[in-house]
Amino acid sequence: MSNADAAQDALYETMGLVRIVTMDPAGRAVLEYEARPGMCHSGGVVQGGFVSGWIDAAMAHAAIALNGTNVTPMTLELKVSFFAPARPGRVFAEGWVERNGRRTCFYEGCLKDGAGTVLAKATTTMLLMDKARVERASAAALESA
Repeated sequence: MSNADAAQDALYETMGLVRIVTMDPAGRAVLEYEARPGMCHSGGVVQGGFVSGWIDAAMAHAAIALNGTNVTPMTLELKVSFFAPARPGRVFAEGWVERNGRRTCFYEGCLKDGAGTVLAKATTTMLLMDKARVERASAAALESA
């Protein structure tokens, strides 16, 4: 297992990823997460950073589904609107393409609970980067740290 794979696995574990439900080549993805009590603040409500991260990841997976695995989607801007609290249990993050440019793209997404209630929605502007270039830059940064 490479360092990049190990880091990705650790990130997925931290975020509570259960599985990637679907990655549709038309530019849509659904990811299932387990919202854990340790992700919550007062009143058993999942902290908004997890909600934002879940939707951001779904939108990135939608971009990879459409553009291929040799790209790394880099979030340039992210706006999240929260409609209802996310609570411990299974949640589903969905992402889909709105407009896919050569390098700059626009995606939307949402988070739903197990009953299908929309808990949050998001929009993002992404920059599609060459995955090999991103990995080389990351390796160089780790070596110099």
